Amino acid sequence: MGSRKVAAAVFAAFGLAVSGASAQGRPDLVEQSLGNSAREYVPGEMLVQFRRGVADDDKVDAVGRIGGALVDDVAMTSRRADNRGDLHLVRLPLGLSIAAAMRGLQNDPTVDFAEPNWVYRHQATANDTYYANGSLWGMYGDGSSPANQFGSQAAEAWGAGKTDCSSVYVGIIDEGYMYAHPDLAANAATNPGETAGNGIDDDGNGFVDDVRGWDFAGGNNSVFDGLADDHGTHVAGTIGGVGGNGNGVAGVCWRVKLLSAKFLGSNGGTTANAIKALDYLTDLKTRHGLNLVATNNSWGGGGFSQGLQDAIQRAGNADILFVAAAGNGGRDGAGDDNDRTANYPSNYPNANVIAVAALTSSGAKASFSNYGKTTVDLGAPGQAVWSTVPVRSKGEVVGGYASYSGTSMATPHVTGAAALYKAYHPAATAAQIKAAILGSSVPTPSLNNITVSGGRLNVSGF
Repeated sequence: MGSRKVAAAVFAAFGLAVSGASAQGRPDLVEQSLGNSAREYVPGEMLVQFRRGVADDDKVDAVGRIGGALVDDVAMTSRRADNRGDLHLVRLPLGLSIAAAMRGLQNDPTVDFAEPNWVYRHQATANDTYYANGSLWGMYGDGSSPANQFGSQAAEAWGAGKTDCSSVYVGIIDEGYMYAHPDLAANAATNPGETAGNGIDDDGNGFVDDVRGWDFAGGNNSVFDGLADDHGTHVAGTIGGVGGNGNGVAGVCWRVKLLSAKFLGSNGGTTANAIKALDYLTDLKTRHGLNLVATNNSWGGGGFSQGLQDAIQRAGNADILFVAAAGNGGRDGAGDDNDRTANYPSNYPNANVIAVAALTSSGAKASFSNYGKTTVDLGAPGQAVWSTVPVRSKGEVVGGYASYSGTSMATPHVTGAAALYKAYHPAATAAQIKAAILGSSVPTPSLNNITVSGGRLNVSGF
């Protein structure tokens, strides 16, 4: 039932390597992605991975031969636990295409791989208290009141007393989220190694005053920037909206620690910043001991990136799950088959990835939701999902609620499930948590033969 094992077998059948550390990356998959006009990337930029031990002068010379210039350190050897060299963002000269730049570097002995700086966007569409009035169907179970058998069964777990995930951290790689929202404030985590407002990088991770996380899009510690951070706030509420407070919504975990790694801004987010965000959270676990169980990744749209796959593997090596939206295709009204056309990042074959499709309240696969017999693991509630958002009232930004749809909304149900399982099985590894999530899924006709598990999320036994 392990989807990444199945995916590895499929990739091997087509003669494709699945190692996260193969030299020269995967230029074949990058070329496939470049051939898809729907894949966005930042014009005039690319990511270049140098081999380990390459001197700074040699890096400058290598990119100089194509007229490029080093502009940013994305993942340096000193901050990495794998065997890679340094990954840099490179600015290209005017008029040089990404494909031509890649060809110019492919035989350079100092370069491991080069690829576009892809642009990602969130996987949601807007469609428009909440538990008691029947709106919060994604949290319901067979025997809850209200009831819905196609919900996540979170209410069944709550009924058994399993509401407290406060020992567990979850990373939200997305937009920022409204940590002062009345339904989120109690679960808004702080970096225990950082002292607020002293202007010092107390924990030595390279970020000053990253008390609530970091904004990699803006390059600062302001992880909530107003109404535009609605998607990240909506995700946060599904994972960890405060439950039992008589207000608004309840997340899968009533108490949990939510930490922001913002990389999506008004123009989407880039591969470079996604890598930085994921490595930031991985570092908080490996060097500072945070009990970080999973990152939520409700975004997609870019092409294949060896650099991002490597970052996902570093997270996996640190026992962190990477829960990812399967994507919103639906050009023909039935979603896209990720087995045929890869959706990144959910299609990466790393064992720590869980790819999530979206279900409706009647148990149907949502029309927009992508699927894949070997590349999408399970389904979860993803249509007409109510959660927290920032709203404007009387000229001020305050906490409110809205109904969104998308695989973006299905994904945090699964991330919350991972946190819930870890909270009550503290010795569980990432692999064991993933196996529990897939193994407990409920067989569902609409997902049969188009997902790895053939079923939907069920946290009732966690």
